[in-house]
Amino acid sequence: MAETSTIEWTDATWQIVTGCSLESPGCTNCYAMKLAGTRLQHHPSREGLTVPSKAGPVWNGKVRFNEEWLLQPMLWTRGRNIFVAAHGDLFHPEVADEVLDQVFAVMAASPQHTFQVLTKRSARARAYLTAPDVVARIIAALEALAEIIGPGKNSRDPKGGAGWNAWAAAENLKLGNVQSSWPLWPLKNLWLGVSAEDQRRADERVPDLLATPAAVRFVSAEPLLGPISFFDLLSEPGRRVDALRSGLAWLQTEEGWLGGADCHPALDWMIVGGESGPNARPMHPAWARSIRDQCAAAGVAFHFKQHGAWAAIDQSAGADEAGWQGRGDWMILSADGDLDIPDDRWPDEAAGEVAVVRVGKKTAGRLLDGVEHNGMPEVRI
Repeated sequence: MAETSTIEWTDATWQIVTGCSLESPGCTNCYAMKLAGTRLQHHPSREGLTVPSKAGPVWNGKVRFNEEWLLQPMLWTRGRNIFVAAHGDLFHPEVADEVLDQVFAVMAASPQHTFQVLTKRSARARAYLTAPDVVARIIAALEALAEIIGPGKNSRDPKGGAGWNAWAAAENLKLGNVQSSWPLWPLKNLWLGVSAEDQRRADERVPDLLATPAAVRFVSAEPLLGPISFFDLLSEPGRRVDALRSGLAWLQTEEGWLGGADCHPALDWMIVGGESGPNARPMHPAWARSIRDQCAAAGVAFHFKQHGAWAAIDQSAGADEAGWQGRGDWMILSADGDLDIPDDRWPDEAAGEVAVVRVGKKTAGRLLDGVEHNGMPEVRI
């Protein structure tokens, strides 16, 4: 874990849970997985979490609760955005509910921070955070934390403040349970997100996210591997959802599609980025451009993180130079994701093809159509 982070949309990481398993195509080149099986393979927080393969280290499905780091956010007095379990998935099925209770208790006792939780297990997140007894369990975990931490040596002892915060958070949540108008749940400092690399994963995960309580709901479309329409998610057979504009939904009936408004909350924030690393798959700029335009039309904050290892020739000066000079690997990428290694042809722009060049993340940059997008959400709860 680190008090600072190079990730553009957060300030720090809290590696309270490490380890995972492959869930969908976006996991194939997972940076955390490769790191856990190479440079950090003997670190106590990563040891034994991967197995070797011809493609490199692969998650073996084991997860580790790094209990020695549980209280760390409570001891950071300066408020910051904290990415929770950046090298794992907090809602992995191997993470026990009792562990989640403790993690959310620390969040409740650390109101100076904003906790950014990103998962691919949207159904588990929804089930846990909507369980009838979840607040009572978190209150019990807070009371246990307060007892363990104790009052501290003196008023300047950070642990003393942490213990008081745990007790106060428990009392506030109790009040919220009794007085339902008291807006203490969901936690005001919880930003909950899902990863969605393509339309199928967006259809599967975003509806769960919209049905789960959080101060901010966001999507990380990174690595973006195909086009996604968030205006028209197929949440289940016969039901379509607009995840961006006022929670619109449509039901298929004998008379056709019937629509209704305010059926569910809408997304607050969108992160988009291409894949980096030696085996990265290229991102078509039209996919990112479409999501940018959807967010602009809906008034949703948009953050473009990176093009990744590959960049389209018209999106990066470095890619332009490499392409025209014939340096580096280059391919033709179609709008639906098909790749062609050309011998004697240029991309068919009318058909949506672009030339992409491997220039590396730094050279590719993070300008989309010449603009840097650093959107951050407003907390509406």
